Amino acid sequence: MAIILDGKKLAQKIKDNLKAQTIRLTEKGKTPGLAVIIVGNNSASRIYVNSKKRACAEIGIYSEEYALPEDTSEKELLELIEKLNKNSDIDGILVQLPLPGHIDEKAVINAISPGKDVDAFHPVNVGKIMIGDYDFLPCTPAGVIELINESGIDLEGKECVVIGRSNIVGKPMSMLLLHKNATVTICHSKTVNLAETVRRADVVVAAVGRAQLINGDMIKEGAVVIDVGMNRLEDNTLAGDVHFESCAKKAYAITPVPGGVGPMTIAMLMKNTVKSASLACSRGGVE
Repeated sequence: MAIILDGKKLAQKIKDNLKAQTIRLTEKGKTPGLAVIIVGNNSASRIYVNSKKRACAEIGIYSEEYALPEDTSEKELLELIEKLNKNSDIDGILVQLPLPGHIDEKAVINAISPGKDVDAFHPVNVGKIMIGDYDFLPCTPAGVIELINESGIDLEGKECVVIGRSNIVGKPMSMLLLHKNATVTICHSKTVNLAETVRRADVVVAAVGRAQLINGDMIKEGAVVIDVGMNRLEDNTLAGDVHFESCAKKAYAITPVPGGVGPMTIAMLMKNTVKSASLACSRGGVE
């Protein structure tokens, strides 16, 4: 049976460390601050926002929530972001996605100051990740790397397959694996013979949003399987993009859903916020 990569346990370890860092920063007069903006009444978004607020409270991060109505205009949202960009009490700005259809997500992401972009979605931060000289990493891919590192798995020279090419997970995930000297293949909806490609992989990262797409027949013996998916089945239970039971029989290590990558995503958001505060503290001349 595979080793279970326990994201919940590792996330708690990271948050405990961040709590100690936050105490030190606060003693120097700089409490990390995170502003979270949610537009509309998306139930899944509300769950995520509440989880982020709880994590802030646990660590000692000052947080502000801006719950805006569904009909908020793009102009109003951009004006709020500009106000938060100028607020020295706020080190991180997070706009919960998805946004209502009448708001341009690209314009909103571009409006956030790169120094407060703790999701690492701004083109400036994306470019920095590409060249390997960054302040912030996107939270889910960073969480995946932390889980792999914690398990002692060496990625150098490994063949890694990332299933999914989103700007949020798939593309940055491939870059972080490449920075670890892995050989990376990205698969997507147009990939021919997906199963054949996945069977070659030493490490599989499934981030496509299709419940249990990857099964044990597609996994090489001894592979590391990372499941980024979170899908709700007809019986209202949660399932990842990986069929856990069949893959766990062949894998060396595997993440569960829930309790795998999800908690790590929030922990990495907190890490980015504390780092932003620390950078602001350094710019202010505080050692």
